[in-house]
Amino acid sequence: MRSNTAAQHNRGQKRWVVVTGASGGIGANISAHLLEQGFSVIGTATTLAGLEGLTQKDFHPLELDLANADSVQDSATQILKMCSNDLFCLINNAAYAQPGAVEDLSRSRLEQQFAVNVFGTHQLTTLLLPALHNGAGGRLINISSILGLVAFPWQGAYNASKFALEGLTDTLRLELAGSSVQVSSIEPGPIRSKFRTRALDEFKRGIDAQQSRHAESYARVSAYYAATEHPTPFTAAPDAVWKRVEHALHSRRPKPRYLVTFPAYAPVTSSTSPVK
Repeated sequence: MRSNTAAQHNRGQKRWVVVTGASGGIGANISAHLLEQGFSVIGTATTLAGLEGLTQKDFHPLELDLANADSVQDSATQILKMCSNDLFCLINNAAYAQPGAVEDLSRSRLEQQFAVNVFGTHQLTTLLLPALHNGAGGRLINISSILGLVAFPWQGAYNASKFALEGLTDTLRLELAGSSVQVSSIEPGPIRSKFRTRALDEFKRGIDAQQSRHAESYARVSAYYAATEHPTPFTAAPDAVWKRVEHALHSRRPKPRYLVTFPAYAPVTSSTSPVK
């Protein structure tokens, strides 16, 4: 889908887009498509090594740790300098999951989940909003999850963080109504990526599975995350997310919310329900 936005860019007007969590999966896929369409992309990751696969001349790698307020502030300053305070789109994609029963979550683990998925994302958004207002037809696109709309067991921390992101996004949409900035949420169901690999690492690091009364269920949860192939039916490739992002990016009237994959339209709760 192309619109006047893309046409203006094709006439030589530079368009800057920020993509957080660009080191793999959904973020890397979005960044690659944006570069193909002629955008200048600032892609962030916690380490620059994760961005080495994107080598196009219009790709600008940036180290960003959303859990660290100083890192967010420093990165926002660099972004504003690169785009000369004229930003077309911010795509908040970076996030991770901390699996585990709610009763087994420590306060520090829940705080860390919110630090990345909510607080850092919110901080970056507020710091870049003035530049989005300067960008003609600015867009704010938050990559949320179906688990921001429907709760699943063993995903309390992630559920809560995505529910919070949904609330912030919907409120921003209302508060920015009538401005030049249009706000959309993307709600992926299961997507093939490295998301499950980190989730398993966080589970092992943050949950004492053997001492929990949920030890038997945790064995199934661990097996789900450790599976070589994504075990959830109707799992989609990252391109499925890009198609929704592309519409939100180019449409004159982007939708407030985009669902991705069949499970996102018909979520069913079970004891081993997935995240992405």
